[in-house]
Amino acid sequence: MIPTAFRYRRAGSVAEALALLREGGPGAKLLAGGHSLIPMMKQRLAEPELLIDIGGLLELCGVHAVGDAIEVGATTTHADLAASALLRERAPILAEAAAEIGDAQVRNRGTIGGSLAHADPGADLPAVLIALDAAISITGADGSRTVPAADFFRDILTVDLEDGEILTDVSFRPVRSAAYAKLPQRASRFALAGVAVALEMEDGVCRAARVAVTGAASHAQRLPAVESALVGARLPEGAAAACEGAGDALDFVNADLHGSEEYRRAMVAVMARRAVESAAARG
Repeated sequence: MIPTAFRYRRAGSVAEALALLREGGPGAKLLAGGHSLIPMMKQRLAEPELLIDIGGLLELCGVHAVGDAIEVGATTTHADLAASALLRERAPILAEAAAEIGDAQVRNRGTIGGSLAHADPGADLPAVLIALDAAISITGADGSRTVPAADFFRDILTVDLEDGEILTDVSFRPVRSAAYAKLPQRASRFALAGVAVALEMEDGVCRAARVAVTGAASHAQRLPAVESALVGARLPEGAAAACEGAGDALDFVNADLHGSEEYRRAMVAVMARRAVESAAARG
């Protein structure tokens, strides 16, 4: 199909992008990699009147160490995340998850900010950022604010991002004892069930855990029952027991031709166990 007519502007800075958003009002949409928005426009599920291209903004790109944290700009591509030496050394879960997204074309054009703002139920990075306890930075006409990743994702394709605001970066403290495991849909590589885990380990015993699921439910979210079961468990030996029934606590589970509700609930437990075992192996 062919999109409806629209105007196109390339922003030279975040300030200019914000001004263009104010000018365009509700009919204005941001464009970074375009892998979510452009297909929706072709199907006329989205009909923006103004496209504001922020994909070339260097101020929103890159992976940087900032004090004892890591900061990732919103227009950083999945390929750049996967190739980042800093991430592979200090937070390998994010680099590894990015390397599993889609295919080479998607990874070279898609961006972390676009993935988070679109919040597809099967996207990988939302769960990873929740497990990392990341902070999502947002800038609007009234200034900047920060939202914990666990609070950012609200429902299917729904996030804490208002009209006129731009997701600018994410930041988190590095965690090496973290891993992501997913059951991918074979064609799209989206997660039918994916689980991200970040652990604090001491002498083989889990002292704290953050566990998040994607793909199975309407949006990425934590699994507090699994987190509680992991604390005090010796890992990886206790992973299976702690993750048993991990999908049962989800209020809503997707069901489609790729997998029934029952199947997805079962796969959440399997992916949780795999992620816990991989994270624990990192010490």
